Amino acid sequence: MTRPNPTRGVVYVVLAAVFFSVNASMSKVALEAGVEPSVLAALRSTGAASILLVVVVVVAPGRLRIGLRELPFLVALGVAGGALVQWLYFMAIDRLPVGIALLLEFTAPAIVALFSWAVLRQRIRRQTWLGIGVALLGLALVAQVWTDIGLDTVGVLAGFGAGACLASYYLVGSRMSGHRDSLSLTFWMFAFAALFWAVAQPWWTVDFAPLSRDTSLLGAFDTVSVPAWSTVLWIVVFGTIIAYGLNLAALRHISPTACGVIGMSEPVGSAVVAWVWLGQSLSAAQVVGGLVVLAGIALAETGGTGTPPEAESEAGLAPLSPEAAAAPH
Repeated sequence: MTRPNPTRGVVYVVLAAVFFSVNASMSKVALEAGVEPSVLAALRSTGAASILLVVVVVVAPGRLRIGLRELPFLVALGVAGGALVQWLYFMAIDRLPVGIALLLEFTAPAIVALFSWAVLRQRIRRQTWLGIGVALLGLALVAQVWTDIGLDTVGVLAGFGAGACLASYYLVGSRMSGHRDSLSLTFWMFAFAALFWAVAQPWWTVDFAPLSRDTSLLGAFDTVSVPAWSTVLWIVVFGTIIAYGLNLAALRHISPTACGVIGMSEPVGSAVVAWVWLGQSLSAAQVVGGLVVLAGIALAETGGTGTPPEAESEAGLAPLSPEAAAAPH
């Protein structure tokens, strides 16, 4: 078992946020090439599972072994964290302004903190609550929620649903990362997500024609054309395998609340990347909002969002021992 290192955990989450931020603009390129949102989500999960399966088989095939006690957690992680987050977010942005949909999804850190406090009986410091609130205020500025007040009920429910699934990802990922390495954990997460999409989006119904076309990288790289399939490959490798792997690795070192709060920097990073790459302008309010998000994250972190190991044990979050995890059931 790796000894928790909070600094390493923070670095992992920040790096994951960077990859997710770039992934947002790359996803825009893939969608503009004609790849349907549900197809992109299915390709993302299935491609990640396939690549990770090869890596695990070559590196350490024994890591593929799972016990019955792990199975429900892995299924929940794959369906909620690997499949439903994307699906519900796509539903939300189809019915709501993108900024508002993103704001609803990133209520996840507050949901994690509430669950940890109310259900797991963990102590969440007042400064942490304040930091989460400040960061959400900053996200509202980045999203410019005042620019469009037409809210669709289904869209709002989908946005909050995406937030709940993201919170589940942090909580279940924290539970599982205590006794399973991030490589095999990431594989099983996307393996079950791929199974979900195989049912929800059967492959014989998918139009793969857009993947064979050339597409512009848009914005600052508008004159550069690449095969559409290469943008999907980038999304699978860097925006999925590496980004999610870093997040799951971080949960070995910091609490789900801390991981979620630091992850709130992702929408800010996405806005900056879109500004540089796609030429999407940033208003003064959005710049201020980004600084407010960072201030909220700093406030929450100095308030101590991490949960010490002894508190996790008391809350029922103590990881399974390696012996218990490997034992036949």
